Amino acid sequence: MHSPVPRETGESPTHLGWTPIAEEAERAARVLHPDRHGMPRPAFRRVMTIANQKGGVGKTTSTVNIAAALAMHGIRVLVLDLDPQGNASTALGVEHRAGTPSIYEALLGEISLLEAAAPSTASPNLLCVPATIDLAGAEIELVSMVAREARLKQALDPAVLDQLDVDYVLIDCPPSLGLLTVNALVAAAEVLIPIQCEYYALEGLGQLLTNIDLVRSHLNTALHVSTILLTMYDGRTKLADQVTSEVRQHFGGTVLRTVIPRSVKVSEAPGYGQTVLAYDPGSRGSMSYVDAAREIANYGARMGGSETNGR
Repeated sequence: MHSPVPRETGESPTHLGWTPIAEEAERAARVLHPDRHGMPRPAFRRVMTIANQKGGVGKTTSTVNIAAALAMHGIRVLVLDLDPQGNASTALGVEHRAGTPSIYEALLGEISLLEAAAPSTASPNLLCVPATIDLAGAEIELVSMVAREARLKQALDPAVLDQLDVDYVLIDCPPSLGLLTVNALVAAAEVLIPIQCEYYALEGLGQLLTNIDLVRSHLNTALHVSTILLTMYDGRTKLADQVTSEVRQHFGGTVLRTVIPRSVKVSEAPGYGQTVLAYDPGSRGSMSYVDAAREIANYGARMGGSETNGR
């Protein structure tokens, strides 16, 4: 059996005493010192909603790690935590106790996103509008409001985003198809759907796509599914390959080439209030999110001017 060859170098594995630990150290160095591996800024600002009403598919994990990877490579990113659980706020090291200026007040029109956006500990280029426990009751309060489906779109005023000077806005949705998710779909031009490489991967996806079509028809003609990310890939199982093949066959080039492996490190990181890039930069999960972010950034740099939400 051939010995593995170190990534990118192509040199003999015996060269400089290559070991798995050396390879992990090299990966960590590339994550922690990204100067030589910068990512291109998009042709215009991209507003992306990360949605899937099925829980446990890696929505929040993907949102915060892609955001952190983009930010570490020189791109300005704003994350909107639209999930009342506030997990994205936790992972990005942003305060979200009751009383903190949050997305809840921004939805109600009480404050601007400028007042609610807080710097993340993950990167100086990364901002987060946190979710507090108040958001749990927001759906009921929004029901009686005028233009209730467009409250987030109003908050995402291009002039405000210009002041924040962000290239990407990533919106982390709750695991439901309620009014908060509808607001996220109305406010964005693009949808990123994480799909886990497991047995029930496509269960419920049809309902999400139907809702996206309804929003496109009645509320936001610019909306489209631009990106699908395969998560929780376990290379030891045939099932993971079958799901991957089925998703790629059905969605074609919308599916990122990069897949996110099932990883203990990825699961542990939020418990320490960190992204996996900060928690274990040399892990395969960390490098996979960097690779996924690079694909997204490269696509954004190639995009034409036909979208809305542009600068």
